[in-house]
Amino acid sequence: MDAEFWHSRWAENRIGFHLDDTNPILVKHWPAISHSREDVVLVPMCGKSVDLTWLAEKHNKVVGVELSDIAVRAFFAEHFYTPMVTSLGGSQTLYEFDEISIYCGDFFATNIDPVDVVYDRAALIAMPQDMRQQYADKLLSLVKPGGRILLVTLDYPQHEMDGPPFSVTQQEVEALFSQCKVTHLDRDDADETHPRRKRGLTRFAEEVWLIEA
Repeated sequence: MDAEFWHSRWAENRIGFHLDDTNPILVKHWPAISHSREDVVLVPMCGKSVDLTWLAEKHNKVVGVELSDIAVRAFFAEHFYTPMVTSLGGSQTLYEFDEISIYCGDFFATNIDPVDVVYDRAALIAMPQDMRQQYADKLLSLVKPGGRILLVTLDYPQHEMDGPPFSVTQQEVEALFSQCKVTHLDRDDADETHPRRKRGLTRFAEEVWLIEA
């Protein structure tokens, strides 16, 4: 993953991956997590996602990790939150407000206490193929035994479009999390009116997975 690529995307406001509303996939499938309010939730590569506030309504602690300080500061500013900001040394900074904590810095260098649940909508699919196993291993190291991951991936012919976001097949998901129980929850195939299809993709689908550590 090229850090400068993501810094420039945020600096230039080229953030087509950002959703202005809570992700319907999250709302629909979060019950599959069998969550409780006490479960600590991790959102890797969280950007300025409004999903954080939705999760914070249901959990006492939501932890985000994001590379771009522009994204982190925008999240708090757009919600009129004034966070407590703590420098953790190196290039990491912690922003905290009520139930929400966001670590700003390199995900692979982030050290947090193991969490109960992960919501990954945009992290794995942002990784080039040669980094995905490293990412999956790091993610699992941050999940308690018995923890759960709600994972969203994309399926499209990779040769038809440059990522990110990248296509991640079912076979790859199962291989990356081979030590876990992997359950396919949903697949939403886009029709010809979808923006990605209009750009020439012959197929484009979002898939949802429940991964149990």
